[in-house]
Amino acid sequence: MKAEHMATELTGPDTPIGIFDAPFDSALSERYLVYALSTITARSLPDVRDGLKPVHRRLLWAMRLLKLDPASGYKKCARVVGDVIGKYHPHGDQSVYDAMVRLAQDFALRYPLVDGQGNFGNIDGDNAAAYRYTEARLTQVAIDLMDGLDEDAVGYRPTYNGEEQEPELFPGLFPNLLANGAAGIAVGMATSIPPHNAAELLDAAIALVDDAAANVLDHITGPDFPTGGLVVDPPAVIAESYRTGRGSFRVRARWSIEREKGGGWQAVIAEIPYGVQKGKLIEQIAALINDRKLPILADVRDESDAEVRIVLEPRSRTVDAQVMMDGLFRLTDLETRVPLNLNVLDHARTPRVMGLRDALYAWVEHQFIVLDRRTRHRLAKIADRIDLLDGYLIAYLNLDSVIEIIRTEDEPKAVMIDEFALNDRQAEAILNMRLRSLRRLEEFQIRKERDGLDKERADLTALIDSPAKQKTRMKRDLRKVRDRYGPETPLGKRRTTIEEAAPTRDIPLEAMIEREPITVILSQRGWIRAMRGHSDLTAADTLKFKEGDGPAFAFHAQTTDKLLLAAENGRFFTLAADKLPGGRGFGEPVRAMIDLDGNVRVVAFVPASRQQRLLLAASDGRGFIVPVAETIAETRKGKAVMTPRAGALLKIVRAVAPGDDYVAAIGDNRKMLVFPLAELVEMTRGQGLQLQRFRDGGLSDAKTFVFAEGLSWTMKGETGRVRTETDLSAWRTARGAAGRMPPTGFPRDNRFA
Repeated sequence: MKAEHMATELTGPDTPIGIFDAPFDSALSERYLVYALSTITARSLPDVRDGLKPVHRRLLWAMRLLKLDPASGYKKCARVVGDVIGKYHPHGDQSVYDAMVRLAQDFALRYPLVDGQGNFGNIDGDNAAAYRYTEARLTQVAIDLMDGLDEDAVGYRPTYNGEEQEPELFPGLFPNLLANGAAGIAVGMATSIPPHNAAELLDAAIALVDDAAANVLDHITGPDFPTGGLVVDPPAVIAESYRTGRGSFRVRARWSIEREKGGGWQAVIAEIPYGVQKGKLIEQIAALINDRKLPILADVRDESDAEVRIVLEPRSRTVDAQVMMDGLFRLTDLETRVPLNLNVLDHARTPRVMGLRDALYAWVEHQFIVLDRRTRHRLAKIADRIDLLDGYLIAYLNLDSVIEIIRTEDEPKAVMIDEFALNDRQAEAILNMRLRSLRRLEEFQIRKERDGLDKERADLTALIDSPAKQKTRMKRDLRKVRDRYGPETPLGKRRTTIEEAAPTRDIPLEAMIEREPITVILSQRGWIRAMRGHSDLTAADTLKFKEGDGPAFAFHAQTTDKLLLAAENGRFFTLAADKLPGGRGFGEPVRAMIDLDGNVRVVAFVPASRQQRLLLAASDGRGFIVPVAETIAETRKGKAVMTPRAGALLKIVRAVAPGDDYVAAIGDNRKMLVFPLAELVEMTRGQGLQLQRFRDGGLSDAKTFVFAEGLSWTMKGETGRVRTETDLSAWRTARGAAGRMPPTGFPRDNRFA
């Protein structure tokens, strides 16, 4: 009852009210479908024939009615926006103005349709000024796009309120859809069409006029963005995208190297990818520098004025420029992907995805329809004019009688129609003639004009009747427009280069860091530091430590190295050499850099090389071979590589040289053995196999060596002499044996080095 009362209030007491039962899902889907279709066909998708959405078409139409042609003065954008939303497009003024601004931005549109005066935004991403401050007029491109509107080239429809008429589409010979591209999101579908070079499109269109199956890629090499740049996809990928109408284009910035005095250099970016805001791009690069994600890059400067100029300064002159740029391409919008989704409304206003050839051919077919309509319109005008001229000639041939009738008759029009077999329009035209036109010369001019119109009518009639003549005429008209946007013109010159390049690759750490020699020192209490250069490892000033501390590990490395730290619990940690604290003072605790318990001893600390293998052995005599690549960990927690049995600890970490073929092991019981390296398993994690059997004690040391060269060890004492035992037959046995006493002179600490 309440619902009926409300309905009566809204519709009036005499309006019949009906209550209809309908499933909620069907009622909702029907209404949503209406909304979706409206969004698709009347808002978001461009028409394949003129490449415009309704808001753009209405903007240009309103500007045309305001006579804002290129030769006239500018008018306030507020005036244009007011006319558009008041007469044709009842939507928000800001959305209409935003669409108008984009039509005027030379960095957004390859061929701008609006000539703006004032602040229309910039490539940095700054917004345009309010429409009360800016002014605009049409460009020549817009005039070419609308050419034929006065010649019945397209149909017209009433505006939303029925007070005005607007064109359904534009008839001009400018291929706007592909030349300027389009982007939009509808309901359930979207479109994304990059801009192309108009001269190339027109060349391809001329080829399609002669052969509908012509290969348009013989003329169109790829997109041509207003901001330039390089399309670096292979030709096969570009061709496939154009064939299906779906894909993407990999676009890179254009850059060059500027050399400086003294051997230095800097990279200069002159063109950035389409759709990228320069301000945000520079923020991205600056963030990389601040976060040290690209250490070989030192600084970025924006020196742009009317032209883009972004200067990139490397960390040093030894940096590889291509490596630096590859890193920037991978980490910033200096390389982007511009999508291709050629989803448009066809001639039946049906959305569908077309290939490049299909879309261009649909535009060519539309141009033949326009040519036919314009020709018929001209024929009707000629017939109309000839009809008037025939009436004028009759008047001149019977001038005295016409004057007499006009002077004597009360209704001269009817008498003239009966007397000279005129129609109403001819008689009215004669009566409206001025006296100054009654000259002898005027008769000759009328006859001359009549003959010219007869000839033109014959030519146009032949054009309508002959498809071959229509093709010839179409190609001639296309060439005229093509000359206006040819590659030799400033506007038509191709801006984007099609140049295949390899995909961006992950830049190794070594390539992103300036390679410098360092000396790495780790103390017994776990304080680590890196000194510049390769210092003398025996000098007193090199090995300075806090009181009560002393050296544990010291070696030469490079800033590009990764350093492996092995703990006695079997975990391996990875440190970047360039991230180590400097050599001033005593360094910093290594446990602040990795999650290593204070009561866990460091067993080994060495530079890592992915080409090496390591021999790992625990105090209980079990061990295995592990590739260095499997020990590298990128987190603070490290990586568990060896998992010693209860009561055992990782004790030996030794590099395996490429030619090593045997293993030597010695226990705390001073028993030694050697066995083939092939008997030892290679694995990435675990306990390994038994190297040596012990009755008491455990493993003291182990190493790999070349059997043919013998086993060497360092003698004790200040001399540091190395002794080599070549006859090892007495100790050669199978893995896991107990072994026997080492050769005479072997160090009493049971260590090989």
